[in-house]
Amino acid sequence: MQGRSCDVVPLDPARHAAELFEANQRDVTGANFTYLVNEPFTTLDDYRGWLDSVAPKDDPLFHTIVDHATGRAVGIASLMRIDPAMGVIEVGHINYSPLLQRTPAATEAMFLMMKRVFHELGYRRYEWKCDSLNAPSRAAAQRLGFTFEGIFRQALVYKGRNRDTAWFSITDTEWPTRRAAFEAWLSPGNFNPDGSQRRRLQECLAASGG
Repeated sequence: MQGRSCDVVPLDPARHAAELFEANQRDVTGANFTYLVNEPFTTLDDYRGWLDSVAPKDDPLFHTIVDHATGRAVGIASLMRIDPAMGVIEVGHINYSPLLQRTPAATEAMFLMMKRVFHELGYRRYEWKCDSLNAPSRAAAQRLGFTFEGIFRQALVYKGRNRDTAWFSITDTEWPTRRAAFEAWLSPGNFNPDGSQRRRLQECLAASGG
């Protein structure tokens, strides 16, 4: 999946492990791992071992986000709970290093995955789920045009604690307006010479009727 600022490619531990580990080390507090199933990895060998264990799987299907500006791997995300018969698929295991967070590439990576799901694969429903306490993830889902559907109480136990799960979705009937909004926001004309945005994504969503 090729974009203007990044590519989203199949996870290849041999190529990506060292770059991803280094990028994740910029998260000095380990805050990125608060709501992930893993604890922060302290060694490259441990991280490479985990990547080796997940890379061969078809579900979840892991991808790496590669920044065009540096050519380096800066984050991961997966397609998961894949149900072709029902046309439902989820995005998850999202871990954006500080090198990717709050950049156009961070948004474009999610758009590229949506486009793959709806435009290329023809799915009907695209889901985003997170711990109900994960305020940044909930805000990201809503910024990206997902609709909040509710809380599944006591849905999981992980890291020794309860998780109430917040559910969000985009459907195929909503995709045309979401796509128009993303394309408007990602347009080079939407960014000033210093890289700052002229219009926020929420403004583009409102203008497209999303």
